[in-house]
Amino acid sequence: MGSSNGEGGWVPNAVVERVVDGDTIIARIGDRSEAVRLIGLDAPESVAPTRPVQCFGTEASRFLAAVLPAGTEITLLRDAEARDIYDRLLGYVVRSHDGLFVNLEVVAAGYAAVLTYPPNDHYAAVLDQAEAEAVASGRGLWRACGGPDVPLG
Repeated sequence: MGSSNGEGGWVPNAVVERVVDGDTIIARIGDRSEAVRLIGLDAPESVAPTRPVQCFGTEASRFLAAVLPAGTEITLLRDAEARDIYDRLLGYVVRSHDGLFVNLEVVAAGYAAVLTYPPNDHYAAVLDQAEAEAVASGRGLWRACGGPDVPLG
């Protein structure tokens, strides 16, 4: 994964301002705020204005907020495409102080399902493996909801 300083640390290029939901953050990059959509995963909805809150949506948002509290320095890594159709930056997020690959952590803990859109699929295999382990272990939404995209009942 790129942007390491060679000593096990990561060179930050952004700072978390806030978590929007389980797969989107607002980050300060230089002098501007940008919505950043985590590549390779889809967390249950918790704030979409046109969709109901889904099973484990609130929990996924809280988990991401715990992993990336406001003020956390991050290293954003790109894949093939820079932005999605909603003009959000697309990124793999690494917590700079300890190298935690956040996209992978969210999937491995069972707070999101893998969702890849080629050509943005550089880490698809590792994310798929993490999801398989989360499903097999019944972690997160796999135990609570039986899978992703389940409306709260």
